[in-house]
Amino acid sequence: MDTSTRAAKIPSLPQQTEINWDNLDMTKLYVVGAGMFSCVTVALYPVSVIKTRMQVASGEALRRNALATFKNILKVDGVPGLYRGFGTVITGAIPARIIFLTALEKTKATSLKLVEPLQLSESMEAALANGLGGLTASLCSQAVFVPIDVVSQKLMVQGYSGHVRYKGGIDVVQKIMKSDGPRGLYRGFGLSVMTYAPSSAVWWASYGFSQRMIWSALGHLNDKEDAPSQLKIVGVQATGGMIAGAVTSCVSTPLDTIKTRLQVNQNKPKASEVVRRLIAEDGWKGFYRGLGPRFFSSSAWGTSMIVCYEYLSYTITPVCNI
Repeated sequence: MDTSTRAAKIPSLPQQTEINWDNLDMTKLYVVGAGMFSCVTVALYPVSVIKTRMQVASGEALRRNALATFKNILKVDGVPGLYRGFGTVITGAIPARIIFLTALEKTKATSLKLVEPLQLSESMEAALANGLGGLTASLCSQAVFVPIDVVSQKLMVQGYSGHVRYKGGIDVVQKIMKSDGPRGLYRGFGLSVMTYAPSSAVWWASYGFSQRMIWSALGHLNDKEDAPSQLKIVGVQATGGMIAGAVTSCVSTPLDTIKTRLQVNQNKPKASEVVRRLIAEDGWKGFYRGLGPRFFSSSAWGTSMIVCYEYLSYTITPVCNI
């Protein structure tokens, strides 16, 4: 990447605060990145299980908060209960993440060039470019993510609130294929796109915008001489990740709740039926079941990914120099 392209990508923000995708050894990035993101998945997977259980809860389970749900899982299934469906997720997560990250960075670079003629503020340019990158990346990766979601969520809730038990991921796939064919693996695909594509766009837009606002408040936005320390860089990126997680969770949780119920319900209800039942059971607040775990997961996953990104950018040998 030449200097003019780099300047167009990050007009004023100090170079050290952004990751130069084109300068990374992509083979090493995927190998090291896959390992790091797998570790993050191991750490955060129990939160996804708790969120999913809360979203599909019925009867007595409706009154359980995240902590009570966590305790119930440990009481009934022990620690393995927090990792139901993990094998399916970790198997599909690596190719899905590669697709996501590649589409994200390539789209962000292109989007920054497209929005430059609009003469917007740097914060708005970053929000639009990051938002478009997140939207495109999510759309590209849904083809892999949705079947993983369907299978893993059925395993997460098996035996809970009347849901069917399975022998494992392969058993889930076989039963879905037998009853619904391949399209059964893509049940809720439309809602997944409606949930994750805007959610990803909002996350990355919020992250890009908040990061630049924080740098501006710290006086580094246009200061190319006094580069911030590595610790400050990671701190700003982590804070931006938490802000983005909070915004995204509030926007996307209702659709995520509907999608989850649609994908795990054996009776194959329509989305409108799921909505009516949620309102009947718990009122409008039912759409925000699992908001706490979703916020924590979104913030922690996003922040971890950003910190991993930063680590990778400084430890993987560049393939070229600016």
